[in-house]
Formats: sequence, C-alpha cells, structure tokens
Amino acid sequence: MDVSTYLWFLSVCSCLVHGKPTLRKERVHHEPELSRQPHEDNQSYQYDHEAFLGKEEATTFDQLTPEESKARLGKIVDRIDSDVDGYISTDELKAWIKRVQKRYVYENVAKVWTDYDLNKDNKISWDEYKQATYGYYLANPEEFEDATDQFSFKKMLPRDERRFKSADLNGDLAAEREEFTAFLHPEEFDHMQEIVVLETLEDIDKNGDGHVDEDEYIADMFAHEDGGPEPDWVRTERDQFSDFRDLNKDGKMDLEEIRHWILPQDYDHAQAEARHLVYESDTDKDQMLTKEEILENWNMFVGSQATNYGEDLTRNHDEL
Repeated sequence: MDVSTYLWFLSVCSCLVHGKPTLRKERVHHEPELSRQPHEDNQSYQYDHEAFLGKEEATTFDQLTPEESKARLGKIVDRIDSDVDGYISTDELKAWIKRVQKRYVYENVAKVWTDYDLNKDNKISWDEYKQATYGYYLANPEEFEDATDQFSFKKMLPRDERRFKSADLNGDLAAEREEFTAFLHPEEFDHMQEIVVLETLEDIDKNGDGHVDEDEYIADMFAHEDGGPEPDWVRTERDQFSDFRDLNKDGKMDLEEIRHWILPQDYDHAQAEARHLVYESDTDKDQMLTKEEILENWNMFVGSQATNYGEDLTRNHDEL
C-alpha cells in the first residue's frame, strides 16, 4: 500500500470511528443535564432558559430587550408546534428541549453533510454513503488484505448498511437530515436503541456465542498485557458485573442485560421540564399552551437585559 493510499485509509478509519459511538470504551449513555444552574422558580429562571434554549443561546437572549426576546420567542413557538394546530403540547415541548440539548449532534452532522451528499439533493442515499466511505476499498480490495479486524471494511460495510436501514424510517434508502443524524449518532435516538445494543454485543462478544461473559466484559475496558495483578478498579468492575450486570446470575449478559447496562432508565429531565413549563404557563388549565400563553409568561422561557428578579441576568456570562 503506497503512502497516499495509507493516509486515505487512516482518514477513513478516523471517520468511521467518529461515526461509531459503540467503539468507545465508555459505553453507558446518560441523558445530559439540561442546565448546571439551580432550578429556582420565581427568581432568575436561568435553569428554564438554558433548558429551553441551550446554554449559548440563553446567554444571547440575556442581551436582548424584552421586545426582541418576545419576537424571537414567537418564532421559536412556531417551530415547536410540529403539527401546526396552534397549541404546544407537553410532548412537543419535550421534543424541542431534547433537540436543543442535542444541538452539538446536529452541528456535527452539518459539518460532514456535504461530504456524503454527492448529488446535492439534500438527501444522502445508502449508495452515496457507501461510495464516499467504502468506494476505494470496493474498487481495490487487494490493498486492504492486512487491515486489522477493528477496521475491517468487510465487517464494517454490512454493519453500516444494517444501521443505515434502521435509521431510514421511511425505507427509501435515502436519509434526510434527521435520519442521517440517527445513523451517525444512534445512541441519541429511541428508535435506534436496538441497533446500539446489538452493535455493543458484537463488539464485546469475542467468542461469538451471543452473550458477554465476565472476561469479555473486562477485556473491553482493560488489556492485561504485563501479567501482573489487576488494578483495584478492574476488580471493582468484576464485582459490578456479578452484582449488577448479570441480572439473572447465569454468568453472562444477554441483549436485555446489555440494554440495562448501557441505556439505563435515567430520570427524564426533558419531560419534567416540559411539564413544569406547561404547568407554570397554562392559564386556562387545558394542559396545552398557546403562543399567547407562552408570550404572556415569556420571561420564564427566555431572558432579557431588562428583566430583573432581584439579580442582573447579564452578570457573569463567562461562567455560563
């Protein structure tokens, strides 16, 4: 393999690792905090602002006049109303909050979108992705005979195709933005949980028996190369396996036990915040919000330099 081909191979491997979150040693996925600010109602509402807007956008709103804040909030409300019925439900508000908190994921997809959308139709077909990622390999397979298993194109290609089809909800083999985001970041989407669990099993299950035993579980996070005693943290992980991972005590983890491990049922912060915002702003108590109700209580959703609840919302922006 010549130098140029080798450098291309390394760059593709790097891209694939970036798009394969289950190759990480940290496999457990937790929902991120909505804000590090304390949830103090009737004060600064800073927690609500960061949950609703995201930290950076909340800081931007803090610099606006009340009129500017309300105008921007009105446009946001239109985006949240996904079914365009004039009402914001708790589910719509929850979906918005989750999307805001995953903004970095969408920004990442935006950066690589043009690399894969080869015909510029604002969709990425499976053939486009396959050509952009595996085209050289498919045309020159003899140059990759010495590739290690971790970066084996022969294994990664069908795995990627299976994941792509799972993300492709309408089955047309062409991913729109949301579908391609689910493909690159499956751990962030509920409908991709099955594929995340399956890929994790395949990564760790070295003997191919369809389960993860204790030694495979440890080998995924620790390479015992020097033959010396195991570190204390490894012994702790062995205890974790027997006490909390192997739920049915058969000495190994099946798919359901792997799901319980890597996708724990955390407290749903987005759901709680959506319910809180609806409760505080729903003046007619129909458990739905109109744009008017939101704008009436606008200072809970967004900030402003002219809003004062006993403290200056524009202070210490460098800390946010």
